[in-house]
Amino acid sequence: MFVRIQDSFLLNVMTTLYKEELKMNINFVRVDDRLIHGQVATVWVKETKCNKIIICSDEVAKDTLRKTLVLQVAPPGIKAYVLPIEKALEVYKNPKYDSFKALILCTNPVDVLRLVEGGMDIKSVNLGGMCYKEGRTQISSAVSLGPEDISALKKMHEMDIELELRKIASDSKVDVMSKIKDL
Repeated sequence: MFVRIQDSFLLNVMTTLYKEELKMNINFVRVDDRLIHGQVATVWVKETKCNKIIICSDEVAKDTLRKTLVLQVAPPGIKAYVLPIEKALEVYKNPKYDSFKALILCTNPVDVLRLVEGGMDIKSVNLGGMCYKEGRTQISSAVSLGPEDISALKKMHEMDIELELRKIASDSKVDVMSKIKDL
């Protein structure tokens, strides 16, 4: 039996619901201040089965030189983008990009939290590399965190987002909260 929809309100509601289902797929989220490098370009891209790399960072998006360098080292066949956080959220919610299977790269957990709070559906975050700087606490050989990073991670933990520490894909996952619970 064929039903004809005459109510434009109902049609608008159905269209809106359909469009909300169409959004970018987030295959993997990684925090790594080196962004695209050998491990990301060769191993993580294959491991996560992504077809796009999206670097979400206001800082990198404003830095023309860094942006250019990062885009040049994307692996063959994988399109990379550098977007400020707000633009990344717009792209994520746009049904036009529903074919994206994205590897999201951020330089810090604060930017990941901004993505989550902006509506990006992130289930898990991998901490892969954050170099040591004064005022940071070293939690592994590859990751050091400042107070703002720890605060962002604790907020994401409260949102039931998995927080795991792995430098390379073959490493066993280490629970980030076990490393920062006393910080």
